Parts: sequence; structure tokens; C-alpha cells
Amino acid sequence: MAASVHQAVLPEEVIEWLAPKPGGTFIDGTLGGGGHTRLLAEKVGKDGLVVGLDRDPAVVARAEEQLQGLPVAVAHANYADLPEVLAELKLEQVDGILLDLGLSSDQLADHHRGFSFSADGPLDLRFDPSSGQPAWQLLARLAERPLADILYRYGEERHSRRIARRIVQQREKQPIRTAEQLAQIVRASTPRLKGRPRIDPATRTFQALRIAVNEELKWLEVALERLPGYLAPGGRLAVISFHSLEDRLVKNGFREDPRLEVLTPKPLVASEQEVAENPRSRSAKFRVAARQARQ
Repeated sequence: MAASVHQAVLPEEVIEWLAPKPGGTFIDGTLGGGGHTRLLAEKVGKDGLVVGLDRDPAVVARAEEQLQGLPVAVAHANYADLPEVLAELKLEQVDGILLDLGLSSDQLADHHRGFSFSADGPLDLRFDPSSGQPAWQLLARLAERPLADILYRYGEERHSRRIARRIVQQREKQPIRTAEQLAQIVRASTPRLKGRPRIDPATRTFQALRIAVNEELKWLEVALERLPGYLAPGGRLAVISFHSLEDRLVKNGFREDPRLEVLTPKPLVASEQEVAENPRSRSAKFRVAARQARQ
């Protein structure tokens, strides 16, 4: 299996704020390329344990191969199902939990999944291809208004109605099956701006469909309710988000949970040097809270 090309974001901040010690037990709820998992495992050492979860079976298979020899246990699971995973491992509490909610570079590089705008494979967008409905099926069945609502709610796309109308018109002529087809439709549906656009016009549409297909906000809400109960007193829950919808849920979830003490009133962001070396880190926001001893 090919090595991961994904570069973990905010690696120094993750280690600083989760503060892993030898013998500690930590959770990486979003394995991705395994970068954060490896860093945590090196800190906890042979007497510790890092449990890595991911909804993507390809990610889990790669991690099993590439993290051999480290104190790591991996599982094909949704991070919201962490309590069930811990029960199987006979663990009651952990010292820290990390969620990196971003899309990995490995997923973008897999043209059979549809995450890349130029992908000529099926427009899937599922993290777990064995579960749920692929995005092309969603596009084929949704009426114009519900589709526009998804683009506006999950992508904050201000041209949502125009894009939805064009999608419906186009699918009557030809099924929309690939990421490249969809990207071309979206680009043709949005006004051209002067100068070079900061992001591809299709970005928000793809984000919205990916969130809808994977029910990402729903599972984040479930996780924010469930996970703090499995932190040891003083244990930390750290979340890296990449768009305002996620960040808002994390901020409010931390603030409103009496079990947690917010440690980062404002989100931490990547340094200029990291952004230069890893442009994907530009939109990352990092929030941390600790389990209060009295709760």
C-alpha cells in the first residue's frame, strides 16, 4: 500500500495542548494519514496506548501497516462511537481525545472517491464507501429546492439556488456521475470575479454535499455530547475544524458543557511558517477544553 501523502496540521500545538506523558492513553478520533497518531504514540511510549479511529476503511488499513511497532490500536469506527470502542478495549477513561475534522490529502488523491474536483471516477464523497448513499445518487434524486437548501446550509453558498437549478437542468440531459462534471456545472453557474479567485468556485458545493452525505455535523454534535464523559479528570478534548459550521458547534459545545473548562477562549491557528509549508493548514481552527475534576 502506498505511503500516506497527508501532512498533519498544527502538530506542535496538538502535542503542546494534549501534553501526552509516558504511559498515557490517548484517542485520535480521525486517523487520516496517521501523523497525529504517530506523534502521540512516540510521546506515550511502550507503556502507553493511542487508539486511532476512522470511518474510512482505506485509512485504517494503511494505518495498520504504517504504524506497526508503535503502541497503537486502530479501529474502523465513527469517532462518535468511541464509547463502544473503549468498551471493547476494556478502557474506562483516557487522558486526551483529538478530532481533526479535515479531509485528508490521501482522500483527495484517490480519484475513485470524488473528493477532488478533477476526479473522473464516481462522485462518491463518502468517508466509508460501504455505508450510506453516494453523492451522485443524492444529486439524482433531490428536487431543486432541497438541493439548494443543502448547498446554502452546509456550504454557505450564496449562489445555491442558481447552482441547484443548473444541476437539475443538466441531469435531465445527462446523469451527473463524476466530480469533474459537477465542478464544471458549478463554475458555469457562478459569476466570474475580477482577478484570481481565492478558492475554486466549486469548493462550497463539494463541502456541502460531503457534509450531507456523511452527516458530519450530526456526528460532531453526538461526539461533543458523548466524549467528555470518557475523559479522566484534567483530560483534554481537542478539536481541529476547517469551516465555520464545525467551529461554531465546537465553540458552543465546549462553552455549554458543565463538565468542561475551556482552555482556548479564541481558536488557535497555524503560524505563517506552517501555512507556507502546508497551505491546507490556513483555515484550521484549534480549540481545547479540559474535563473538570468536580464534574
